[in-house]
Amino acid sequence: MLLNARELTKRFGGVLAVDGASVSVAEGRIVALIGPNGAGKTTLFAMIAGFARPDAGEITFAGQRIDAMPPHEICRLGLTRTFQIVQPFAGLSVRENIAIGAHLHHPRRADALAAAGDIAARLGMGAMLDQPAKALTIAGAKRLELARALATAPKLLLLDEVMAGLIPTEVVEIVAMIRAIRDSGVTILLIEHVMQAVMSLSEEAYVLNQGRVIAHGAPRELVADRAVIEAYLGHGAAGRLQAAFHDA
Repeated sequence: MLLNARELTKRFGGVLAVDGASVSVAEGRIVALIGPNGAGKTTLFAMIAGFARPDAGEITFAGQRIDAMPPHEICRLGLTRTFQIVQPFAGLSVRENIAIGAHLHHPRRADALAAAGDIAARLGMGAMLDQPAKALTIAGAKRLELARALATAPKLLLLDEVMAGLIPTEVVEIVAMIRAIRDSGVTILLIEHVMQAVMSLSEEAYVLNQGRVIAHGAPRELVADRAVIEAYLGHGAAGRLQAAFHDA
């Protein structure tokens, strides 16, 4: 396994945000982490990426223990995350924002800027390179967040609701980008509430509720899982997703 997070627990005061959750991701896969708001998904991401220290449990990445490492060291190993709330460096151009990620492996400014151009081209952002980041639409800012993370040359990319706030045509574009990123050799673990996209993208999914993993399996199986329906999907959404699988 590329990533193994075992029995992770995290408390914030009296709140048990994550309660003994375990997640594994094999190299080359797209794996989803789903569940209701407040289930602990982003906290689990934060622990995996080094932004929060687990109170219990352990995390290994590419065979190396990382749960005591700071985020920049984990990033250097090849594990990078995006953030649900996108906050680009507003005073910099799109190119310069992407170059910040590229500087991890390209110390020279010219090399980092060149790498930023290559990443932007892959994500269809070539025409935006010289725009100020503060001028981007929501969809543009989401792409920039993805590009900046991709510029660190990750082996594993954690995507936190990268489709939130997008219209359906923009979601289709992001789905295609995520597939292309995986096909380029980057493993994906994603949090997402756009369920049609999750079900079409992911090869397996973990369902988190109240800090615990309540189900794990293929999307086709999970949409028929009673615990998942009751805790998260609801009968209406589950029925629509089951029908979509049946018609596929």
